[in-house]
Amino acid sequence: MAPNSLKTDKFGLQISAQIMEYSKSEVLALVLLRMAIGWHFFYEGMVKVLNPLWTSKAYLMDSGGFLKEFFIWLAQNSTLQSAADVLNAWGLTLIGFSLIIGLFSRYAALAGMALLGLYYLSHPAFPGIEYLFPSDGSYFIINKTLVELFALYVIFTFPTDHLIGLERFWKKNLKQ
Repeated sequence: MAPNSLKTDKFGLQISAQIMEYSKSEVLALVLLRMAIGWHFFYEGMVKVLNPLWTSKAYLMDSGGFLKEFFIWLAQNSTLQSAADVLNAWGLTLIGFSLIIGLFSRYAALAGMALLGLYYLSHPAFPGIEYLFPSDGSYFIINKTLVELFALYVIFTFPTDHLIGLERFWKKNLKQ
């Protein structure tokens, strides 16, 4: 892609000057991926928001890898840990909602990638690290958290909310 074929949208994100043409099956696949990840985030967030007893403390205390001390420090500081709980629960919920309805999905994908990156860094799937909480399988470096992070990168790279989503109507109203 030539350097002059990129433009910056009103939110400061670089977009291709060329309009991507998707086939119906490509649109369907991308929208289903966006909505499935959105549902996963939304559900996980709402479970935490609606449970007044939920806390990330045990998860953070069980961290491994080279950032283990940081996550344990976060868990041991009650103010920071409470802030992390609120940001985590509402972040998951709002990211998921945005992906489901197709509004600001590129920002939601970026925020989701950041959140999943933190999850991965707190519990990396590296050989020799054992956790108190069982994982869904035996992984070697790549786990489902990282796979979902890469799937969000696909959603960020190939946005569909302008085709199927509320952003389509949002942009229409802004032009009027």
